[in-house]
Amino acid sequence: MPLCFNTAADYLEAAREMAASGRSALARLLAEEAADRTSDPGEAARILREFPGPSLRQEN
Repeated sequence: MPLCFNTAADYLEAAREMAASGRSALARLLAEEAADRTSDPGEAARILREFPGPSLRQEN
């Protein structure tokens, strides 16, 4: 079954799965994407608090 990420919830679920499997860096990146796709700033902040650490993104 192919992975399909369309919503913040999809990214957040994947982030939780990655965290549970010990892939904290990937979990943080997925959480950042989930937060970006969330229109509520409070919810975005809560998502990022669930996956603490510095941003791992490399912006151009």
